[in-house]
Amino acid sequence: MPIAVGSPAPPFALRDQFGRTIAVPDARLGRAVLLVFFPQAFTPTCTDELRSLAAERPALEAADVAVLAVSVDSMATLRAFDDAEGLGLTLLSDFWPHGVVAEAYGAFLPERGWSDRVSVLVDPSGIVRAVATGSDEAPRDAATHRGILPALDASADERAARG
Repeated sequence: MPIAVGSPAPPFALRDQFGRTIAVPDARLGRAVLLVFFPQAFTPTCTDELRSLAAERPALEAADVAVLAVSVDSMATLRAFDDAEGLGLTLLSDFWPHGVVAEAYGAFLPERGWSDRVSVLVDPSGIVRAVATGSDEAPRDAATHRGILPALDASADERAARG
């Protein structure tokens, strides 16, 4: 079961396809983060999902949302995937310890050994504001991610009301 909306986002640090360490939360990001867990690079559905996400990335970043795609693939596999597809996304390797970040976010499928299709929107203060899931039959698309963005407006309103 995916992480609950309203709970603190578990902190983590993973390496991207270029070997850079990306930490969440990280003061350098200073904005909301969309974590997009996906099963495996180079599979048809994941490739289609990430192509859609890459096309949507400029609009998400314009809404001040950092986009991070996470899989249990190795860093080298993610680099080859990015090179082959020209995605231009930050792809994070949850390879070792295998799936530990996906597990913390309730996205790991231990019986399969990879992540489920789960997207988690974390506000700038580190609180989970929305969760969207897909399936093999109904993968996530750009509309899925656009549909959860209003949760950030609601969280900003809550923070302003608290003063």
